[in-house]
Amino acid sequence: MRYFLLLILLPAIVVAQETKQIQEIGKDSLPNTLEVPLVPKDSLFQKVPDSLFTTKDLQLMDSLLIEDRFNSSLFDTIQYVIDDKDLLPIESTILSTALLKERLATLEENTPFHLAFNPALEKVIHSYLKKRRKYFPALMARAKYYFPMFEQYLDQYDIPLEMKYLAIVESALRPDARSYVGATGLWQFMYGTGIQFDLKVSSYVDERRDPVKATIAACKYLSQLYRIFGDWDLALAAYNSGPGNVTKAIKRSGGYRNYWNIRPFLPRETAGYVPAFYATMYLFAYADEHGLYPEPTKIYHFETDTIRVKHTVSFDQITEVTGLDNALLTFLNPAYKLDIIPFVKDKNYAIRIPKVNAIDFLDKEATLYALAKSDAEKREKPLPKYFEMDKRIRYKVRSGDYLGKIAEKFGVRVSDIKRWNRLRSNNLKIGQRLSIYPRKITSSKPVAKSKNTTPKGAYVMYLVKKGDSLWTIAQKYPKVSVDEIKKWNNIWSVKSLKPGMKLKIYKG
Repeated sequence: MRYFLLLILLPAIVVAQETKQIQEIGKDSLPNTLEVPLVPKDSLFQKVPDSLFTTKDLQLMDSLLIEDRFNSSLFDTIQYVIDDKDLLPIESTILSTALLKERLATLEENTPFHLAFNPALEKVIHSYLKKRRKYFPALMARAKYYFPMFEQYLDQYDIPLEMKYLAIVESALRPDARSYVGATGLWQFMYGTGIQFDLKVSSYVDERRDPVKATIAACKYLSQLYRIFGDWDLALAAYNSGPGNVTKAIKRSGGYRNYWNIRPFLPRETAGYVPAFYATMYLFAYADEHGLYPEPTKIYHFETDTIRVKHTVSFDQITEVTGLDNALLTFLNPAYKLDIIPFVKDKNYAIRIPKVNAIDFLDKEATLYALAKSDAEKREKPLPKYFEMDKRIRYKVRSGDYLGKIAEKFGVRVSDIKRWNRLRSNNLKIGQRLSIYPRKITSSKPVAKSKNTTPKGAYVMYLVKKGDSLWTIAQKYPKVSVDEIKKWNNIWSVKSLKPGMKLKIYKG
């Protein structure tokens, strides 16, 4: 017993001793890498490298991960929104508190939003400047295309022009953005909300991804929220979490209606949502002061025009005929999910292209539609014999018929015929009427009465033995095939062959 306990405790004693040795090593002697714990020499584990990744490697991987998420169409607001509660206290001198207060006060004078200084907002602004500044040049380039169009409709609906920054928080200005819960487009409309504001969705088109239509819908929704709360900050919060959550937050706060006073009672994402909006507004207003400059802009919205299509066409076909860049067509027409513009009566679907290419497009329009028609004709089409038919026919069983033969004739299954006619067995009677829903189109010509295919002459009766098959039986008689045995004996399936059964075999 003593030796048994010693065998159990020995490995634990060895590990404890080596752990103690590791703890005695000074912290200063450790390199800036992730160390792998030591293992006993007699361990069964294979030897692993002394180090895995350096701190620099981990920072690079983290940066690549964030970049991949920002460039993915599976975008969610939570990727852009920063929860200030998770941020460390500000230690850098990127922006002094005094200067930030001064700039925010200047912004507040020119907007109905409450941009007063707040420590939470300060931490978010610092975090964007320190960790996410490299994403802003691309955002600013997209903003040069979308913002003028946003401002046009915001002004039309009497909404503060600064509301354009909401689309950055929602989608990073990616019209193909889609959240994990299904919110889609620049303004991240859920399917039901989109339908409520006339944004139609089909297999070809998702109007939530249409920049113009989605912007109009967002303006209508924001106007509705402002009428409910009478405050643009609360309208912002309600856009993210719904008016019900904002109303409950107001009640739980004791009736306060200032965003910062009800913030502790809002859902966690919404609590960081409005500060993210304010931080974006600040960074765009003071981009030059922080060295933030947009990437070169490929095209501006006012440089584009739309042309209604008169035939279903794809982006590839447009590129082939007109030479327009396929990537540019995708950027200008994000609502078309399959890169195909369908032609549907009364829908008036259109293609947005650069204005300088509009005349050339119209000149080549006939060629484009001819190509589209030609490509459509080349596609494989379903053969008539495989068409599904809903019309029922009544079929009269003839001599020589069996279920397998009838099923093959009309392109259906034996089980279908049995189900349609409630047949419990495979036996048929000459003259019996069967209801059939054919999947093959049979000849419309009158069918001549079939001649009796049963041969005349002498025949023998063969008694089926155990282990027999139609093939082995046919081999016993020269010039007799399996199909002939089936026809002579009304056998439609090999499963019908059973020991003791008598078969007619015509010698010919």
